[in-house]
Amino acid sequence: MAITLLWAVDVYGRVYSLSTAGQRWERADDMLLELKRVTAGKGRCWGIGCDHRVYLNMMPSETSIRFREETYENQRWNPVDGFTDTLLPTDRWPWSDVTGMNPQPLHSFQLPSRSWEWEGDWYVDQTCGGDPSQTGGWEYSVDFPANFSPDKKWNSCVRRRRWIRYRRYITQGSWAKIPLDHPSKPPLPLCDISCGGWEMSDQSGRYPYLWGVSQQGQVWFREGIHPRVPEGSSWEEVEVPKEVAQLSAGPGDLLWALLWDGNLLVRTGLSLDSPTGTSWLEVDSPVKEVEALHVAVGVSVVWVVTKDFKVWFRRGVNSHNACGSGWISIGGEMMMVDVGLNDQVWAVGEDRGLYFRIGVSPSEPSGSGWIPVSGQWGDSKKAFQPDDCAFSGHLTKASQGSVLSCTDSDSELGPPDPQSHSNETPVPEAAAPSVVPLGGAASPEAEGAPAPSQQDAPKPFIPASDSFINSLVSDRDKTSTSQPTITETPQDEVEDKPPAPVLLTPEAAGHDVPWMNVDLEGAEAARSAQARGASLADGGAATYAMGTLEPQQGVGEEDGPVWAWISGGGCDVDPSSNISWLSPTGPLTSSLSLTPVQSAAWSEQQQQQEHREEISRKPLERSNSVWVRKGALRWWRDWKPQRWVDVGVALEQSTRCDGRKDSIFFVYYTQHDEKKYLHVFISEVTALVPVLRDSHYAFAVYTAQRTKQRWPLVLAAQTEKDMNDWLCLLSDCCCECRGISGSPSRHALWATTSKGDILVHEPAFSLEASAHALACDLMFWRQVPGHLRCVETNSLGLVWGVGWDGTAWVHSAHHGHQPTPGEAVPTHQQTDARSVHVYENQRWNPMAGYTDKGLPTDRPMWSDEGGLKECTKGGTHPPSPEWSWVSEWTVDFSVLGGTDKEGWQYAADFPVTFHGHKTLKDFVRRRRWTRKCKITLRAPWQQVPPIPLSDISLMPCLAQSRMEEVPVWALSDKGDVLCRLGVSPHNPAGSSWLHVGTDQPFKSISIGGANQVWAIAKDGAVFYRGSVSPQNPAGECWYHIPSPLRQTLRQLSVGRTSVFAVDENSNLWYRQGLTPSYPQGSAWELISNNVTKVSVGPLDQVWIIADAVPGFPAETGGAVCHRLGVGPVQPKGQSWDYGLGGGWEHISVRGNSAEAPRAPHPPTCRTSTQPAPPAASDTSERGRLFLTHSSMTGLP
Repeated sequence: MAITLLWAVDVYGRVYSLSTAGQRWERADDMLLELKRVTAGKGRCWGIGCDHRVYLNMMPSETSIRFREETYENQRWNPVDGFTDTLLPTDRWPWSDVTGMNPQPLHSFQLPSRSWEWEGDWYVDQTCGGDPSQTGGWEYSVDFPANFSPDKKWNSCVRRRRWIRYRRYITQGSWAKIPLDHPSKPPLPLCDISCGGWEMSDQSGRYPYLWGVSQQGQVWFREGIHPRVPEGSSWEEVEVPKEVAQLSAGPGDLLWALLWDGNLLVRTGLSLDSPTGTSWLEVDSPVKEVEALHVAVGVSVVWVVTKDFKVWFRRGVNSHNACGSGWISIGGEMMMVDVGLNDQVWAVGEDRGLYFRIGVSPSEPSGSGWIPVSGQWGDSKKAFQPDDCAFSGHLTKASQGSVLSCTDSDSELGPPDPQSHSNETPVPEAAAPSVVPLGGAASPEAEGAPAPSQQDAPKPFIPASDSFINSLVSDRDKTSTSQPTITETPQDEVEDKPPAPVLLTPEAAGHDVPWMNVDLEGAEAARSAQARGASLADGGAATYAMGTLEPQQGVGEEDGPVWAWISGGGCDVDPSSNISWLSPTGPLTSSLSLTPVQSAAWSEQQQQQEHREEISRKPLERSNSVWVRKGALRWWRDWKPQRWVDVGVALEQSTRCDGRKDSIFFVYYTQHDEKKYLHVFISEVTALVPVLRDSHYAFAVYTAQRTKQRWPLVLAAQTEKDMNDWLCLLSDCCCECRGISGSPSRHALWATTSKGDILVHEPAFSLEASAHALACDLMFWRQVPGHLRCVETNSLGLVWGVGWDGTAWVHSAHHGHQPTPGEAVPTHQQTDARSVHVYENQRWNPMAGYTDKGLPTDRPMWSDEGGLKECTKGGTHPPSPEWSWVSEWTVDFSVLGGTDKEGWQYAADFPVTFHGHKTLKDFVRRRRWTRKCKITLRAPWQQVPPIPLSDISLMPCLAQSRMEEVPVWALSDKGDVLCRLGVSPHNPAGSSWLHVGTDQPFKSISIGGANQVWAIAKDGAVFYRGSVSPQNPAGECWYHIPSPLRQTLRQLSVGRTSVFAVDENSNLWYRQGLTPSYPQGSAWELISNNVTKVSVGPLDQVWIIADAVPGFPAETGGAVCHRLGVGPVQPKGQSWDYGLGGGWEHISVRGNSAEAPRAPHPPTCRTSTQPAPPAASDTSERGRLFLTHSSMTGLP
């Protein structure tokens, strides 16, 4: 990994850098340099000085920065002198650029700043067009606007040659002042700058852009920055609607600005073609009552600090959505934050310490907590410099330079004494430069020099304003007059005193210090000098509390610099790398005992470090977090022309302190070169359904709004695994958002799609409430593993299903107990098979008979059953990519209405009914081709062999019911009536089948409350099975029930006290007159049309699968609908509530017996001394009333 730098500025304007390969902070070489703010990028760092000028520090590299200056010498031929620089008035300049429009004589070229130097003199480019020439670099042409070539011809009237001179950038590795723009108008004094844009979304590896903010709130953009022109050329003003206080530019195309009123501005339209963007959008502060203080952006993240020092993270930020979608509170109290490479986050804490956000990754951009940046201080090998208060491992005599030089320069206290600097007493060097005083005024044991009380010691002054000059001056005044540990004495008295003894100690808690490097003899000599230190204090010599001073330290660095700014834009922190100053430090080990003073100092430092670590851990405990999953899918575009579009998707999930999770799903696309996005709140998702769309691995995302519009969000993946991964991820987020986990409950609503997918809804009490019932489009459906054609349930947790191949399956998750969260569900191998059909159509003509040449208005000669879609054998695929063919195409002779010996059916025209024999009036015919496909998967379904089934029904009951055996009735694929014995919650599969005799095959069967069994024969006749009871599960005989007039019923469902049926024309019928004494009822009443399936539950609730949705003719058939207003007084209901639509095959609500809680009885009048009866008596009374009603209606 390349070595990069972290930059920081303290409150006194001193600039420091910390290398990822080093351990110590390095101060800038220019000791007089004072910057207010810095902003770093790859290979460079910009800064604003206290003089409001912009500075640049280019990192040293193996390749030097060189720029080529070039100009062209132009000449014209005349008959007298030949080629001369005397040109026509209409010609270009004698010395010009390549276009000839701008004059460029050699003497006009000047170095842009002192950071450049010429590498040599001007020389002629001898390579004309890339090839060396012998013409002295001249190129010839007929006239100047024409093309030039090195060949001189008879008509060559003009010529030119190029002069080149190189200049080199010489200030790499040091700070250089950017020159003012001449003659352009320079910007007003800048107060903030930010560089970014080197990783534009359109193209990576670009050079950075620089933005600035003036003190008047104007925004400026630095033009002309290029790898060979690092300083740029000029400033361009960018219009802003309000005054800006601070801004931040990310490595990509994000730019946010902070306004003086505390709100934020977002720049949109940033691109390589428009680096300054197009418009501004305003975003409110995270908290309305608290204004924003600082903003920092990265590639796809935005961080904000408010004036209460709280840290906020912006959700949903992307190049397609620069404004984001919402704020998330992040733990920690910071003064400013900065986003560096890879969206890593750095911060200056409220305690003026530097912090790094750990755990930041593309999948978790908010990170997990803050850790301090623990870079070391000083350099023990550097000699003491009086002008910058540099202490090393040498001890000097007390002098004016060594005692009073506690400022950044010598201008206030005068120059140091040369003799005192030369007469030094050597003291052994130590790797750790911190010192602890053993004597003098700073030691409690010193005689005659009592230490000042802690209450009298003044607190250090920390400037907080942006005016660093004023802060520096004010701090120096206070330091020079109020420092209690410095006593100013005449110089002659100071020079005669012996040096104060010191003992070197470790610099900070938690760092491994090489104690074996300490010279024992030198340490003993230092301890023996303690008495001389006491006499030094009695003599009035100046003493200094040097226990925490470091080498090269000045004002404000007693405990390390007091930080004001940090920039990590050029610091590349790899999560796999081990950076010493970001790694946890281990325990300190030593091979020699410490002195009492060392032990005390070490213990205090340990306590301070532990306290700081404890503070840094607090944000981790209460911090929110954001998790992101990104990918690439295809999107079926919402508008015409509808087609598949490649899009980027992102699922962003935020976890709050209390464990609640909130997720948003983003879809990013580009329309007409404009970046746009769609977003769906996971809490609003109502269903995730795999769909068949052009043989893609596609799935649909439904919300309440999209359900009403009948336009789900359809996405497709490249592989089946990708689709299943996204479906599983989105489904898990939806379930977490709603607190759903584990297997479906006993009251769940089950449904299947025409594709065979199984979906479940967990009902609430409000679903069947008489008033304010839950709307169908707000119901959340989640997918359950498996593949079935229909599912039937009851309230005891029994779930049976029938596959498309007729195989019976029973859900193996419950086994008679309520599932617990996280409970493992046993899975088995489940297979299903189905047939795919296409129709071959032909029309008769007098010349050739039946041929595939139809009329222009006819259906396609190969089509689906309805003839609306062309379906050929070669172009027809299995229902989804999960299926595979298991047979070849064959003619299907088992078609309703019969066929001839070749499989043809005949009719007078295509829209009419087909029959199996030809007549004189039959001019069209068709036959059906079929092919089988199969799917295999692992699911919690157990097979019930050996009889294939076509229909099944479980008796509905209330949740509190107790039954030893649950009646289960079914129909075989041949129409035989079967009764399953031994079915119970502990044995859901039962033991054996009992055949029930019939006179004809049946096609639909249903069992309701009190063992009411109804069935429909294949000819549409309705039958009721009498005398069915637990003692006689098969009953005694069938009673014929008249069908509706001129209608043929095909499916029915029996509830607690009601019977509903659907006929072949998709009409819904209700059976009137059902009573316990006359369970067959009296007559049929038409309720509605547009119904394909009906399900009646144990509370007599009615749900259907509608054939179509009114007002949406293009909607695919099969929509979930709920009958509203159903009750004891109005058992037929009042109206329909349409829910999810498009491809639903079956629904079962026969397990939902969850009733809305009843209103409590009004309190009766009682005396104050009469105690109220216990709640159990009221419950038992209501229970008796309910049981009486149940016995009357026939429920168990």
